[in-house]
Amino acid sequence: MTVEAGKPVADFTLPNQNGENVSLSDFKGKNIVLYFYPKDMTPGCTTEACDFRDQHESFGELDAVIIGISPDPVSSHQKFIDKHELPFELLADEDHKVAEDFGVWKLKNKDKASYGIERSTFILDKEGQLRKEFRKVSVKGHVEEALEFIRENL
Repeated sequence: MTVEAGKPVADFTLPNQNGENVSLSDFKGKNIVLYFYPKDMTPGCTTEACDFRDQHESFGELDAVIIGISPDPVSSHQKFIDKHELPFELLADEDHKVAEDFGVWKLKNKDKASYGIERSTFILDKEGQLRKEFRKVSVKGHVEEALEFIRENL
């Protein structure tokens, strides 16, 4: 499965920061901001998560939920949420299956053949269709860009 703009995104289920299974379909009827990030507690990922946190209310006013996904384990997500008071779900994609489905599991270092998440955000409408892809995201200004897309298009 790969995602395609204008098409429904297939349902998936991953554990959240509390170890509870969360499915994409749980959020049907809401706009969804699905953001993939490389690693909890790293500078860029912390900035991005805190930017989403700071705009959480604005997204909520647009009937949008924020969901972060990384290959970190549940315990790491819980620490990340606690440390930065994140008001949204973080899902653990430890086998990077969902990241692969979204095409964001990429070769990061050819010399070491190491793979990781390419920072990316996907916006789904209330019916679960992919409306916008932001790939190779630069953290600065990205959350505002995602918010503006929802404000103008959904």
